[in-house]
Amino acid sequence: MEAIQLLNTAIVKSKELKIDDSYEERLKKVCESPAVEHLNKAIQNLSSSANLTHDESAQMITNLIKDLDSIWSDYVMMEGIDSLKNMLNSSN
Repeated sequence: MEAIQLLNTAIVKSKELKIDDSYEERLKKVCESPAVEHLNKAIQNLSSSANLTHDESAQMITNLIKDLDSIWSDYVMMEGIDSLKNMLNSSN
């Protein structure tokens, strides 16, 4: 049990070191971007066309983007795994 606690602590500490502490500045920059203005319009359009609240529309769009990111991450990972398998098979 102690080993798990030590490992958990080490993992959390390693993530802490990777945190970019300029998040407030980055968030402000993102909020002022034209893309956010267009996302707001997309949320409003989805809300009115699908008879949803703005919160529901924003969640749908956010989930869609997360799903796309996950799909492409899986695809790229599988491509890398296939490439490694091919390299290992050709070296044997």
